[in-house]
Amino acid sequence: MLYYLFEYLDKFDFPGAGLFQFITFRALLAIITSLVVALYFGKKIIRFLQRKQIGEEIRDLDLEGQYSKKGTPTMGGIIILLSILIPTLLFARLENVYVILMIITTIWLGIVGFMDDYIKVFKKNKKGLAGKFKIIGQVGLGLIVGLTLYISDDAVVREQTKIPVSEITEDMIIMEEICDQNLEVTVGKDVKSTTTTIPFLKNNELDYAAIAESILGFSNRGWGRWVLFVLMSIVVITAVSNGANLTDGLDGLATGTSAIIGATLGILAYVSGNVFFADYLNIMYLPNTGELVIFMATFIGATIGFLWYNSYPAQVFMGDTGSLALGGIIAVFAIIIKKELLIPILCGIFLVESLSVMMQVSYFKYTKRKYGEGRRIFKMSPLHHHYQKLGYTEPKIVTRFWIVGIALAVLTIITLKIR
Repeated sequence: MLYYLFEYLDKFDFPGAGLFQFITFRALLAIITSLVVALYFGKKIIRFLQRKQIGEEIRDLDLEGQYSKKGTPTMGGIIILLSILIPTLLFARLENVYVILMIITTIWLGIVGFMDDYIKVFKKNKKGLAGKFKIIGQVGLGLIVGLTLYISDDAVVREQTKIPVSEITEDMIIMEEICDQNLEVTVGKDVKSTTTTIPFLKNNELDYAAIAESILGFSNRGWGRWVLFVLMSIVVITAVSNGANLTDGLDGLATGTSAIIGATLGILAYVSGNVFFADYLNIMYLPNTGELVIFMATFIGATIGFLWYNSYPAQVFMGDTGSLALGGIIAVFAIIIKKELLIPILCGIFLVESLSVMMQVSYFKYTKRKYGEGRRIFKMSPLHHHYQKLGYTEPKIVTRFWIVGIALAVLTIITLKIR
């Protein structure tokens, strides 16, 4: 909203109004505002949750210090959601299709998570929202994201090619100065595309449409070529949001890990949405994605601000209200900037947490059928509880997971040049 106000004031040469045209300036304002919102409203929301006795019910897992957490306010994800949405509405360009998708994602999965927490806290049902309803919510969001990127004329990739000057048409964007009418010139054309980025490869673009045509037999024209892309969107959103949910088991673990991932995605969005950096790094240039830097700045500010209250010993838990939304935001953001295949690296913490649960459950069921009693790979899953059982303190586990997360983030950035 402030963007439009200062854009209008800039017409009258209002001092400083032109600064709002710069993404970096608005991103700095956004991150500061989200921090302030989280810190200011965080304390008020925590007091409200305490007055309403909206506390965490602790399961007996035989973990050191677990009962000290009993009664700690949950549903604190509301703090994160507010700290993301308020600055986004203030500083982002709200007609941008990608910003709209991120706002929808935040609210959509925030509501799904809130319903789960509400059932746990007020209905005293420890299972919360039935798993099938969570999946329906995640699949529904995947369909919205995939189909929006298919339908919207603003969701495009700019492809560059050299053509003779005589063949230039009005819908092409000239990328260099024309010096000779007889020579070829580099032009860019905004096209709908189902391509994505493959890490570590020189020719690093994968086209979902080509796979759909060759393997599934879909036509490479029309909606058929988008089927695989939409299915991939659903899988990524479901996997990452559930991974974030499983990681949210220790004070500050999911919050800090999400902040690290968010900072990395913000860098990737900035270079992908900047024509000069995209050309230098030889990556896909995605018009209009630079505006996502504003949104991710609010995400980083919100997670760091929430960490103020969520660090050990936590004064509040985010609950599913926060964890499902954080994972969904990361997934949708990665899909939009064509970096979803980097998620196994960037979101490695979420991945190993999810794999530890799947391996534990599968092996337990297998050994129970074969030997008559279930056996375990880990002392407890998710993986962070395994280390608790080994005697590591909670702050040490969280800090070391953060260090691994930072290393994975650096590796993700390096993939821009290592091919």
